Amino acid sequence: MAWLLRSSGFEVLTADDDQDKEPWKVLKEDKNGLLVRGRGAWHQVDALGQFRYVPPFSLPVRLFVEAKYLTTRVGLPTVRNGHGVIHDVNEAETTTLSAPGTGRPRTRYRYSYAIFSTSGFTPEAQDYALAHQISLIDLSAPDFDGLRSLVRTAADAIHPVLKAAPTSERPKMREMRAYLRGPLLQMDPGGLELPAAICSPLDFLADALRSRSQLGLVLAFPAAPFVLGLASDDLYGFVEYAREHPTHAVRLRRINQAASHPVWELRAAEHPDAYALRFGLPERVEKWIVEQDEGMPSRTRYVKRSMLSTMTLYWMHGEHAQTFQLRYEPGELRLDG
Repeated sequence: MAWLLRSSGFEVLTADDDQDKEPWKVLKEDKNGLLVRGRGAWHQVDALGQFRYVPPFSLPVRLFVEAKYLTTRVGLPTVRNGHGVIHDVNEAETTTLSAPGTGRPRTRYRYSYAIFSTSGFTPEAQDYALAHQISLIDLSAPDFDGLRSLVRTAADAIHPVLKAAPTSERPKMREMRAYLRGPLLQMDPGGLELPAAICSPLDFLADALRSRSQLGLVLAFPAAPFVLGLASDDLYGFVEYAREHPTHAVRLRRINQAASHPVWELRAAEHPDAYALRFGLPERVEKWIVEQDEGMPSRTRYVKRSMLSTMTLYWMHGEHAQTFQLRYEPGELRLDG
Protein backbone atom coordinates (compact mmCIF):
# COMPACT_ATOMS: atom_id res chain seq x y z
CA MET A 1 0.00 0.00 0.00
CA ALA A 2 2.93 2.35 0.62
CA TRP A 3 4.11 1.57 -2.91
CA LEU A 4 0.63 2.35 -4.26
CA LEU A 5 0.60 5.67 -2.40
CA ARG A 6 4.03 6.54 -3.76
CA SER A 7 3.02 5.84 -7.36
CA SER A 8 -0.17 7.91 -6.96
CA GLY A 9 1.43 11.21 -5.99
CA PHE A 10 2.02 10.80 -2.25
CA GLU A 11 5.23 10.99 -0.24
CA VAL A 12 5.39 8.01 2.11
CA LEU A 13 6.23 9.30 5.57
CA THR A 14 8.35 7.82 8.37
CA ALA A 15 9.21 9.07 11.82
CA ASP A 16 12.35 10.64 10.33
CA ASP A 17 10.14 13.09 8.41
CA ASP A 18 9.16 14.71 11.72
CA GLN A 19 12.22 16.68 12.82
CA ASP A 20 10.43 18.40 15.69
CA LYS A 21 11.04 17.50 19.31
CA GLU A 22 8.49 17.17 22.08
CA PRO A 23 5.96 18.66 22.56
CA TRP A 24 5.64 19.37 18.82
CA LYS A 25 6.43 15.87 17.52
CA VAL A 26 3.50 14.11 15.84
CA LEU A 27 5.25 11.06 14.31
CA LYS A 28 7.28 8.34 16.03
CA GLU A 29 8.15 4.65 15.60
CA ASP A 30 7.40 1.66 17.81
CA LYS A 31 8.00 -2.06 17.23
CA ASN A 32 4.97 -2.39 14.92
CA GLY A 33 5.62 0.68 12.80
CA LEU A 34 4.67 4.32 12.53
CA LEU A 35 2.58 6.11 15.17
CA VAL A 36 0.71 9.40 14.68
CA ARG A 37 -0.22 11.63 17.61
CA GLY A 38 -3.89 12.29 18.22
CA ARG A 39 -5.55 14.51 20.77
CA GLY A 40 -6.03 11.60 23.16
CA ALA A 41 -3.58 8.90 22.05
CA TRP A 42 -0.92 7.77 19.59
CA HIS A 43 -2.31 5.72 16.67
CA GLN A 44 -0.53 3.02 14.64
CA VAL A 45 -0.77 3.34 10.85
CA ASP A 46 0.14 0.75 8.19
CA ALA A 47 1.20 3.50 5.78
CA LEU A 48 0.97 7.28 5.93
CA GLY A 49 1.15 9.37 2.78
CA GLN A 50 1.36 13.14 2.33
CA PHE A 51 0.17 14.48 -1.00
CA ARG A 52 2.97 16.26 -2.85
CA TYR A 53 0.96 19.37 -3.63
CA VAL A 54 -1.17 21.47 -1.29
CA PRO A 55 -4.65 22.31 -2.66
CA PRO A 56 -5.33 26.07 -2.87
CA PHE A 57 -6.74 27.59 0.33
CA SER A 58 -6.32 24.30 2.13
CA LEU A 59 -3.96 22.36 4.40
CA PRO A 60 -1.40 19.72 3.39
CA VAL A 61 -3.28 16.44 2.94
CA ARG A 62 -2.19 13.26 4.72
CA LEU A 63 -3.79 9.87 4.12
CA PHE A 64 -3.95 7.07 6.69
CA VAL A 65 -3.91 3.66 5.02
CA GLU A 66 -5.05 0.49 6.79
CA ALA A 67 -4.55 -2.84 5.00
CA LYS A 68 -6.65 -5.92 5.80
CA TYR A 69 -5.97 -9.41 4.40
CA LEU A 70 -8.74 -11.53 5.97
CA THR A 71 -10.90 -14.53 5.13
CA THR A 72 -14.09 -12.64 6.07
CA ARG A 73 -15.42 -9.23 5.10
CA VAL A 74 -14.15 -6.25 7.05
CA GLY A 75 -16.88 -5.24 9.49
CA LEU A 76 -18.21 -2.17 11.22
CA PRO A 77 -15.71 -2.21 14.16
CA THR A 78 -12.75 -1.68 11.80
CA VAL A 79 -14.39 1.25 10.02
CA ARG A 80 -15.64 2.74 13.29
CA ASN A 81 -12.10 2.55 14.65
CA GLY A 82 -10.83 4.36 11.54
CA HIS A 83 -13.32 7.16 12.10
CA GLY A 84 -12.28 7.44 15.74
CA VAL A 85 -8.60 7.57 14.80
CA ILE A 86 -8.98 10.23 12.13
CA HIS A 87 -11.24 12.36 14.33
CA ASP A 88 -8.73 12.18 17.19
CA VAL A 89 -5.78 13.03 14.92
CA ASN A 90 -7.50 15.99 13.29
CA GLU A 91 -8.64 17.26 16.70
CA ALA A 92 -5.00 17.28 17.82
CA GLU A 93 -4.05 19.82 15.16
CA THR A 94 -3.53 23.22 16.82
CA THR A 95 -1.54 26.14 15.51
CA THR A 96 0.33 26.87 18.76
CA LEU A 97 1.10 25.30 22.11
CA SER A 98 0.55 27.29 25.29
CA ALA A 99 3.27 25.83 27.51
CA PRO A 100 6.20 28.17 28.30
CA GLY A 101 8.61 28.40 25.40
CA THR A 102 6.27 26.57 23.00
CA GLY A 103 4.32 29.45 21.50
CA ARG A 104 5.65 29.17 17.95
CA PRO A 105 3.25 28.20 15.12
CA ARG A 106 2.85 24.55 14.20
CA THR A 107 2.32 23.11 10.75
CA ARG A 108 -1.22 21.80 10.38
CA TYR A 109 -2.44 18.90 8.24
CA ARG A 110 -5.76 17.50 7.08
CA TYR A 111 -5.89 13.75 7.66
CA SER A 112 -8.14 11.32 5.74
CA TYR A 113 -8.54 7.55 6.13
CA ALA A 114 -8.64 4.67 3.62
CA ILE A 115 -9.11 0.95 4.29
CA PHE A 116 -7.96 -1.62 1.73
CA SER A 117 -9.50 -5.09 2.06
CA THR A 118 -8.82 -8.29 0.11
CA SER A 119 -12.16 -9.75 1.26
CA GLY A 120 -14.59 -6.85 0.87
CA PHE A 121 -16.73 -5.05 3.45
CA THR A 122 -19.99 -5.78 5.25
CA PRO A 123 -23.04 -3.64 4.41
CA GLU A 124 -22.91 -2.03 7.87
CA ALA A 125 -19.26 -1.08 7.36
CA GLN A 126 -20.07 0.45 3.96
CA ASP A 127 -22.95 2.54 5.30
CA TYR A 128 -20.84 3.85 8.17
CA ALA A 129 -17.90 4.63 5.88
CA LEU A 130 -20.06 6.61 3.47
CA ALA A 131 -21.61 8.59 6.32
CA HIS A 132 -18.20 9.54 7.72
CA GLN A 133 -16.14 9.80 4.51
CA ILE A 134 -13.91 6.80 5.16
CA SER A 135 -12.65 5.43 1.83
CA LEU A 136 -13.13 1.68 1.29
CA ILE A 137 -11.02 0.07 -1.46
CA ASP A 138 -12.19 -3.45 -2.26
CA LEU A 139 -9.40 -5.71 -3.58
CA SER A 140 -11.44 -8.93 -3.71
CA ALA A 141 -12.18 -8.84 -7.46
CA PRO A 142 -10.32 -11.19 -9.86
CA ASP A 143 -8.37 -8.22 -11.25
CA PHE A 144 -6.46 -8.04 -7.97
CA ASP A 145 -5.49 -11.74 -7.93
CA GLY A 146 -1.91 -10.81 -8.76
CA LEU A 147 -1.55 -8.51 -5.78
CA ARG A 148 -3.22 -10.94 -3.37
CA SER A 149 -1.05 -13.80 -4.61
CA LEU A 150 2.17 -11.80 -4.17
CA VAL A 151 1.29 -10.84 -0.61
CA ARG A 152 0.15 -14.34 0.30
CA THR A 153 3.30 -15.93 -1.13
CA ALA A 154 5.57 -13.57 0.81
CA ALA A 155 3.63 -14.03 4.04
CA ASP A 156 3.55 -17.84 3.71
CA ALA A 157 7.33 -17.86 3.30
CA ILE A 158 8.11 -15.43 6.15
CA HIS A 159 5.68 -16.58 8.82
CA PRO A 160 7.26 -20.02 9.49
CA VAL A 161 10.71 -18.38 9.76
CA LEU A 162 9.44 -15.94 12.38
CA LYS A 163 7.61 -18.67 14.26
CA ALA A 164 10.73 -20.87 14.43
CA ALA A 165 13.05 -18.09 15.61
CA PRO A 166 13.56 -17.31 19.31
CA THR A 167 11.45 -14.34 20.39
CA SER A 168 14.52 -12.20 21.04
CA GLU A 169 15.82 -12.80 17.50
CA ARG A 170 12.64 -12.21 15.52
CA PRO A 171 12.77 -9.15 13.28
CA LYS A 172 10.19 -6.55 14.21
CA MET A 173 7.40 -5.57 11.85
CA ARG A 174 8.86 -2.09 11.36
CA GLU A 175 12.22 -3.64 10.39
CA MET A 176 10.67 -5.84 7.71
CA ARG A 177 8.68 -2.89 6.38
CA ALA A 178 11.80 -0.73 6.31
CA TYR A 179 13.70 -3.43 4.39
CA LEU A 180 10.90 -3.83 1.83
CA ARG A 181 10.52 -0.08 1.32
CA GLY A 182 14.26 0.38 0.77
CA PRO A 183 14.45 -0.71 -2.89
CA LEU A 184 10.75 -0.21 -3.56
CA LEU A 185 10.46 3.42 -2.47
CA GLN A 186 14.12 4.49 -2.54
CA MET A 187 14.08 4.82 1.25
CA ASP A 188 17.24 4.22 3.28
CA PRO A 189 16.79 1.15 5.54
CA GLY A 190 19.75 2.33 7.64
CA GLY A 191 22.08 -0.67 7.31
CA LEU A 192 19.37 -3.06 8.40
CA GLU A 193 20.30 -6.76 8.28
CA LEU A 194 17.67 -9.50 8.16
CA PRO A 195 17.97 -13.30 7.75
CA ALA A 196 18.22 -14.44 4.13
CA ALA A 197 15.05 -16.52 4.54
CA ILE A 198 13.13 -13.28 5.17
CA CYS A 199 14.99 -11.08 2.69
CA SER A 200 14.39 -13.42 -0.25
CA PRO A 201 10.55 -13.28 -0.31
CA LEU A 202 10.62 -9.54 0.39
CA ASP A 203 13.03 -9.02 -2.51
CA PHE A 204 10.75 -11.02 -4.80
CA LEU A 205 7.73 -8.96 -3.71
CA ALA A 206 9.58 -5.67 -4.29
CA ASP A 207 10.77 -6.72 -7.75
CA ALA A 208 7.27 -7.79 -8.80
CA LEU A 209 5.68 -4.53 -7.64
CA ARG A 210 8.40 -2.39 -9.18
CA SER A 211 8.19 -4.05 -12.60
CA ARG A 212 4.38 -3.65 -12.88
CA SER A 213 4.65 -6.22 -15.67
CA GLN A 214 1.47 -8.02 -14.63
CA LEU A 215 0.31 -5.83 -11.79
CA GLY A 216 -1.22 -2.58 -12.99
CA LEU A 217 -2.60 -0.67 -10.01
CA VAL A 218 -3.28 3.03 -9.53
CA LEU A 219 -5.49 5.17 -7.29
CA ALA A 220 -8.20 7.47 -8.64
CA PHE A 221 -9.86 10.35 -6.81
CA PRO A 222 -13.41 11.33 -7.76
CA ALA A 223 -14.91 14.45 -6.22
CA ALA A 224 -16.74 12.22 -3.79
CA PRO A 225 -16.10 10.74 -0.31
CA PHE A 226 -14.16 7.70 -1.50
CA VAL A 227 -11.05 6.60 -3.38
CA LEU A 228 -10.99 4.05 -6.19
CA GLY A 229 -8.34 1.40 -6.78
CA LEU A 230 -8.02 0.80 -10.54
CA ALA A 231 -6.55 -2.35 -12.05
CA SER A 232 -5.32 -2.92 -15.62
CA ASP A 233 -3.55 -5.66 -17.57
CA ASP A 234 -1.75 -2.89 -19.47
CA LEU A 235 -1.35 0.09 -17.16
CA TYR A 236 1.31 1.64 -19.37
CA GLY A 237 -1.18 1.61 -22.24
CA PHE A 238 -3.40 3.87 -20.16
CA VAL A 239 -0.49 6.09 -19.13
CA GLU A 240 0.67 6.57 -22.72
CA TYR A 241 -2.86 7.49 -23.83
CA ALA A 242 -3.38 9.81 -20.85
CA ARG A 243 -0.12 11.64 -21.52
CA GLU A 244 -1.40 12.47 -25.01
CA HIS A 245 -4.90 13.20 -23.68
CA PRO A 246 -4.47 14.47 -20.10
CA THR A 247 -8.18 15.32 -19.96
CA HIS A 248 -10.59 13.08 -21.84
CA ALA A 249 -14.10 11.67 -21.70
CA VAL A 250 -14.67 8.09 -20.54
CA ARG A 251 -17.46 5.55 -20.48
CA LEU A 252 -18.27 3.25 -17.59
CA ARG A 253 -20.12 -0.03 -17.57
CA ARG A 254 -20.60 -2.82 -15.11
CA ILE A 255 -19.14 -6.13 -16.27
CA ASN A 256 -19.82 -9.75 -15.39
CA GLN A 257 -17.14 -11.09 -13.07
CA ALA A 258 -17.17 -13.74 -10.37
CA ALA A 259 -16.74 -11.22 -7.58
CA SER A 260 -18.44 -10.55 -4.26
CA HIS A 261 -19.29 -7.00 -5.34
CA PRO A 262 -20.02 -5.04 -8.55
CA VAL A 263 -17.04 -4.59 -10.92
CA TRP A 264 -16.88 -1.71 -13.36
CA GLU A 265 -14.83 -1.13 -16.50
CA LEU A 266 -13.67 2.28 -17.66
CA ARG A 267 -12.60 3.08 -21.26
CA ALA A 268 -11.84 6.20 -23.27
CA ALA A 269 -15.02 7.41 -24.98
CA GLU A 270 -13.34 8.24 -28.32
CA HIS A 271 -10.80 5.38 -28.37
CA PRO A 272 -12.30 2.50 -26.36
CA ASP A 273 -9.55 0.08 -27.44
CA ALA A 274 -6.74 2.27 -26.06
CA TYR A 275 -7.01 0.91 -22.52
CA ALA A 276 -9.33 -0.68 -19.98
CA LEU A 277 -9.31 0.07 -16.25
CA ARG A 278 -11.43 -1.92 -13.81
CA PHE A 279 -12.48 -1.18 -10.26
CA GLY A 280 -14.76 -2.65 -7.64
CA LEU A 281 -17.49 -0.73 -5.86
CA PRO A 282 -18.85 -1.95 -2.54
CA GLU A 283 -22.57 -2.56 -3.01
CA ARG A 284 -23.72 0.36 -0.87
CA VAL A 285 -21.34 2.75 -2.64
CA GLU A 286 -22.65 1.66 -6.03
CA LYS A 287 -26.22 2.15 -4.88
CA TRP A 288 -25.34 5.63 -3.64
CA ILE A 289 -23.90 6.54 -7.06
CA VAL A 290 -26.33 4.86 -9.42
CA GLU A 291 -29.63 5.35 -7.66
CA GLN A 292 -31.39 8.28 -9.30
CA ASP A 293 -34.46 9.08 -7.25
CA GLU A 294 -36.70 11.41 -9.26
CA GLY A 295 -38.21 12.66 -6.04
CA MET A 296 -34.97 14.00 -4.58
CA PRO A 297 -34.53 17.78 -4.46
CA SER A 298 -32.94 19.38 -7.52
CA ARG A 299 -30.04 20.69 -5.40
CA THR A 300 -29.21 17.13 -4.32
CA ARG A 301 -29.28 15.94 -7.93
CA TYR A 302 -26.95 18.80 -8.88
CA VAL A 303 -24.51 17.92 -6.09
CA LYS A 304 -24.42 14.30 -7.19
CA ARG A 305 -23.79 15.26 -10.81
CA SER A 306 -21.02 17.70 -9.91
CA MET A 307 -19.36 15.33 -7.42
CA LEU A 308 -19.21 12.49 -9.90
CA SER A 309 -18.33 14.36 -13.07
CA THR A 310 -14.53 14.10 -12.83
CA MET A 311 -12.04 11.47 -11.72
CA THR A 312 -8.43 12.55 -11.12
CA LEU A 313 -5.36 10.29 -11.29
CA TYR A 314 -1.76 11.14 -10.44
CA TRP A 315 1.16 9.28 -11.98
CA MET A 316 4.71 9.67 -10.73
CA HIS A 317 7.25 10.34 -13.48
CA GLY A 318 10.55 10.63 -11.66
CA GLU A 319 9.92 13.26 -8.98
CA HIS A 320 7.09 14.90 -10.92
CA ALA A 321 3.43 13.95 -10.47
CA GLN A 322 1.54 14.01 -13.76
CA THR A 323 -2.17 14.78 -13.50
CA PHE A 324 -4.88 13.11 -15.61
CA GLN A 325 -8.59 13.90 -15.55
CA LEU A 326 -11.26 11.47 -16.72
CA ARG A 327 -14.64 13.08 -17.24
CA TYR A 328 -17.96 11.33 -17.35
CA GLU A 329 -21.65 11.89 -16.74
CA PRO A 330 -23.52 10.03 -13.97
CA GLY A 331 -25.88 8.80 -16.67
CA GLU A 332 -22.97 6.79 -18.08
CA LEU A 333 -23.11 4.50 -15.03
CA ARG A 334 -25.11 1.81 -16.81
CA LEU A 335 -25.84 -1.61 -15.36
CA ASP A 336 -24.98 -3.54 -18.53
CA GLY A 337 -23.66 -6.59 -16.73
